[in-house]
Amino acid sequence: MKAVFAVLLVPSVLFAATTPAPKPKPAFQYESGGIKVSIPTANEPRVKQFGAESIQAAVKYLEDGAVCWVREKSCVNCHTTGPYLSERPALIPQLGKPSEEIVADFIEFVPKEIKEVKETATKSGYKHMPGAFSAVWRSLGLAEWDKHVTGKTSEHTERSIRDMFERQAASGAFVSHGEVEIPHITTDFELSLQAVRTITAAPGWLAGLKDEKLLAKVEKLKTWLRSAEPKNDWDRVLSLQLAFYLPELVSAEKRDAALELLSSKQHADGGWSTRDFSALNDWHFEVSETVQKLITGLPDAAKPESDAYMTAFAVVLMRQSGVPAKDERVQKAVAWLKKEQRVSGRWWMHSLYRGNYHYITYIATCQALKALALCEELPALGAE
Repeated sequence: MKAVFAVLLVPSVLFAATTPAPKPKPAFQYESGGIKVSIPTANEPRVKQFGAESIQAAVKYLEDGAVCWVREKSCVNCHTTGPYLSERPALIPQLGKPSEEIVADFIEFVPKEIKEVKETATKSGYKHMPGAFSAVWRSLGLAEWDKHVTGKTSEHTERSIRDMFERQAASGAFVSHGEVEIPHITTDFELSLQAVRTITAAPGWLAGLKDEKLLAKVEKLKTWLRSAEPKNDWDRVLSLQLAFYLPELVSAEKRDAALELLSSKQHADGGWSTRDFSALNDWHFEVSETVQKLITGLPDAAKPESDAYMTAFAVVLMRQSGVPAKDERVQKAVAWLKKEQRVSGRWWMHSLYRGNYHYITYIATCQALKALALCEELPALGAE
């Protein structure tokens, strides 16, 4: 039987009389049958020329990774299949239709019957609704597929959204309870924002909503997002994306301040660094010792270098906020992205979670393609 969801938690450290042998390093980031995707590394060569060929390699990387995950792991997650289905459908005009195999897997995970979900707690006592991660990502992927492929909200997407709202906390938020790739789903604001994106992406869902119980849940979500105290600068700049999906929730003054904050963190090379947006212990309610040691031990810990995810996401935020593609900030970032693509098609980024499989490279590649498309800098490969 397939697992209902997967949240990657840092494992407990077990102490024994003798030191256990270290686990062997993984051979591949993704592997299934004849598909073998190497582990991303910082020393992978950069592309000699950005263009249709390098973008085709990026698309193959995304397809291979998502297909391998579905076939070997078969769970909805926030680092591979989640980003694939949430971002890939919008790129159909440039890259062709996304994989039917991935959406079929998501549909399989939609509960046949919607049941009440009871609050639970982590070992440290942090209260949350189980399955919130997977329910949000599953629903978002299905909603984006409906928006860009079918043009109407399917019955299974509607059912998935109803199940998602069963996992809403009493506060109105969707609570982030598992440690995953920083910054991808670390704060409650981030996860709640993805829920908003879901209900605004599903064609006609929000406008046609008549169910009083669901209407009340939507209003609670809006109220929480409107008044939530930001945990860090990451939450503050995320208000730009909230303003894009539900403009009425963010004042003009708040949008202006968030855009100014985002702009102030651009590096001289044109990029941004994820680590500039939060103090280490403010990324999550409980940052493990493993993550702390990893991040503080990075060669650029004192002065983080630009990274692919944050550079691409900053472009997305600016474009969604109405900043022209010709703006100097955007142009410098686009130039950085074009220069930093690797020969495998990927945009490399070191995982800030475990530092082994570097799944953030997959997320960064999705975001880079989205950023380039929003700036009309993505070569069209044509529909398949």
